[in-house]
Amino acid sequence: MTQLECAKNNHITPLMKRIASDEGVTPSRIMRLIKEGRVVIPLNKNHSIKSPCGIGTGLRTKINANIGTSTDKSEIKDELKKLGVAIKYGADTVMDLSVGANLRKIRKSILKYSSVPVGTVPIYEIAVNAQNKHKDCLKFGIKDILGALQMQAEEGVDFFTLHCGVTKRSVSCLKDKKRILNIVSRGGAILASWMNSHKKENPFYEYFDEILDIAYKYDVTISLGDGLRPGSIFDATDKAQITELQILGELAGRAKRRNVQVMIEGPGHVPLNQIEKNIILEKKICHGAPFYVLGPLVTDVAAGYDHISASIGGALAAGFGADFLCYVTPSEHLRHPSIDDVREGVIAARISAHAADIVKKIKSALLWDKKMSQARRLRDWKKQVELSIDPDKAGRYRNSSTPALSDVCTMCGKYCSIKLMEERALRA
Repeated sequence: MTQLECAKNNHITPLMKRIASDEGVTPSRIMRLIKEGRVVIPLNKNHSIKSPCGIGTGLRTKINANIGTSTDKSEIKDELKKLGVAIKYGADTVMDLSVGANLRKIRKSILKYSSVPVGTVPIYEIAVNAQNKHKDCLKFGIKDILGALQMQAEEGVDFFTLHCGVTKRSVSCLKDKKRILNIVSRGGAILASWMNSHKKENPFYEYFDEILDIAYKYDVTISLGDGLRPGSIFDATDKAQITELQILGELAGRAKRRNVQVMIEGPGHVPLNQIEKNIILEKKICHGAPFYVLGPLVTDVAAGYDHISASIGGALAAGFGADFLCYVTPSEHLRHPSIDDVREGVIAARISAHAADIVKKIKSALLWDKKMSQARRLRDWKKQVELSIDPDKAGRYRNSSTPALSDVCTMCGKYCSIKLMEERALRA
């Protein structure tokens, strides 16, 4: 039985109890939210990990870090180092987006060494296999798709991103209004190209029931991908994006009826004034399913600083109700990310998630900030470093500039406002 099936039968599983303990809520609440489709626990029956997580309504906002090889950068050892860095700095999940070198070997290594849930985008392996076998990345069929999904599920992949909403109906919307950037999703572009080449419907949509059979068997969570997400703020919330979202809402209902956990992926590049609308639409159209957003990036001109653009959008999105943030690194749009890029991306996303959790009144988030404020009042520098979202960097900064007075910092020195208030302004 899947976690969703157990919840429907009012059975609280050990995993539900574990998540409830981690989140500071009751197991019955976790069970109810899973039953309603508002929380998922992405954990394959074949994958044993140290740190599972729940994603959805009322829980701490989670973040994902993308790693994986490209056709130009394909060293497995580098991606495993990124895996370690992502987890060290607080990623709740990772996704293997590899398209270079031996994909199965890379995936199995990531699954082996990851202590958090692992997701994939199976269309990547399907297209790469077709390219290697037939010299054409679009020369694949439903047997290839189901075979890849079955293999990855057997290996222990916890959640699949599937671009099921890239259909003839949704793609046709691109003709109604010419976007500045057409399809920016790699998986979405592969499937749109396949549909045009073969003159057929998207097989992930057409054979969705067969895909659900595999997901059910292993309790793989389906993450319905946003293949038509906007790649420019000028394309945000257009007809193509919303049509795809409507299709994803229909598919989410089908998955839930089949006892398969499901979440929805969202934009993308979205200006600040459209973020709330996007969250409201997803929650309404997709029946409250957990919302997994890429950023969103709030401007198109932050090349080299897109982790900051995404952090701004992510904080707003999660504050309005998004449940899961995909990190964006400083190298977005420019190059394959380095290890340092991964660290910066994770920290930026964690700041977004934590800022939103304060708005959501998550008790652990509020307590964390309160402890930091108390440490600042006491000028307890060791505690402040320990409580920082990135203690390594906070410690380096503190140690790099030694004050003349040990209980202040070199920003204000002897004119420290906290010290003055304590020792002079409020003295009895």
